[in-house]
Amino acid sequence: MLKESSVQDWENLVKKQLKTEDINAVLSRQNLEGIEVKPYYGEPSYVLKNLPKVEENIHLVALYHEEYEEEVRAFLLNQNVEGLEDKTLFINNKDLAEHISPEETDEYFSLIDVFDEDGGSLDEQLAKEMLAKDFRRNLCIDVALHQNAGASIVQQLGIALAKTKELTEIFGKDILSKILFRVAVGGNYFFEMAKIRALKLVFHEFSKEFDTQIIPYIFAETTLRNKSNLDEENNLIRSTLELSAAMIGGADAVFSNDYKLENQTLLSEEISFKQQIVLAYESIINVFDDAANGSYFVEDITRQFAEKSWKYFLEIEEKGGYLAMLQSGEIQKHIFQHAVAEQNWVEEGKIKLTGINLYPQREKTKSVEKMYSGNTIKPVRLAEMFE
Repeated sequence: MLKESSVQDWENLVKKQLKTEDINAVLSRQNLEGIEVKPYYGEPSYVLKNLPKVEENIHLVALYHEEYEEEVRAFLLNQNVEGLEDKTLFINNKDLAEHISPEETDEYFSLIDVFDEDGGSLDEQLAKEMLAKDFRRNLCIDVALHQNAGASIVQQLGIALAKTKELTEIFGKDILSKILFRVAVGGNYFFEMAKIRALKLVFHEFSKEFDTQIIPYIFAETTLRNKSNLDEENNLIRSTLELSAAMIGGADAVFSNDYKLENQTLLSEEISFKQQIVLAYESIINVFDDAANGSYFVEDITRQFAEKSWKYFLEIEEKGGYLAMLQSGEIQKHIFQHAVAEQNWVEEGKIKLTGINLYPQREKTKSVEKMYSGNTIKPVRLAEMFE
C-alpha cells in the first residue's frame, strides 16, 4: 500500500533536491504583468464559477475563398460576396460594413471598431449606421490592435472595459448585447487563456452596473507580435498554441492569421485555417463552456488579471475615460512603456523566441528607439529587432 504524503513531505523532498530552504526563490518566475505565479498550487480560497461562452460550439473562421464555400461555415469577409447561404460572416472592411445588406439566410458580425485611436475620437455616425443593421453583433471593440502594439494583458482588459463604458454613455445599456470583443492571443499560453476568462469576468461585473448580466462575445485571432519573417515554421507552431489557448479560454470565434507574413499563398492560408480544424475535431476543445475551470493555477491568475484590469479601468475613468486619455497621450505612453520593457526582455533573452533570439542567436538590426513611438498605437513585431 502506498504511503500517503502530505504537502510538507513534498516540500521537504523538493528542498532536498534543490538544496535550498526557499523554494519560491528558486522556482518562481518573473513576468511583466505583475502576476504572482506560485511554484505549486493547492485548492484556492477563491473558486471561480463556470464561465460560459455565447456560442455552443466555437466558430472556426476562415478568410473567404470561393473554394471553401462547401466546407466552411464561418468566413471573414474583406469584400462583398453574393449568394452565400447559411453562413456566419465576420465583416472586416469598413466600406463593406457600411453598405452591406444582410441576407436572412446568414448571420453577420462586425469587426469594425468605431474608435479612432490616432485621432482620439469615436465615429458616432458610423456606430449609428452599424446599429441600424440586422447584425448579431453590430459594434466591435478591438483590443487586438493594443496587444499587437505591445500592451500588457492588464492594459488590454482595462481598455476593453473603458471603450465599453464610452459606448454605454452614448448609446445606453442596450449596447452591451450588441458588442463583439476582438482580441489577439499571444504566446504566454496560460496567461492568454486566463485573459479571455478574465474578460468574461470583468465584462459580466460591468454589466451588473446596469442591472443586467451579459456574457461577452469574444472573437480571438492569433497575434502578429511574436511572429517572424525568417521563421515561418515556428510561426505555425506558435499560432497553434495561441489557438489552443483561445479555445480553452472560451472564445466564441477563432481566426488564424497566415503564418507567412510575406508571400502568402492559398496553401499557406489553408494550412493556417486547418490548425483550427485539427484542434477542434481531434482535440475536441471547441465544445466546452469553460475547459480551464478547476485548474487552480489558471483560476488564480484569472482572478488576478480581473482584479488588476478592473483597477486599471477605474484609473482610466478617474482621468476622464478612454478618449480623454487618448487625446492627452497617456494611453499611448502606458502601452509604449510596456512594449519597450517587453522588447528589452526579448533582447536580454528573458523572453525566448526560438529561431530569433534563441537557436540561432541573431544579430540586432534595429534599436528600440527606431521600433517604437510613445505618440501612436501601432503594431510592432518583437522579431523586427533581429530582421
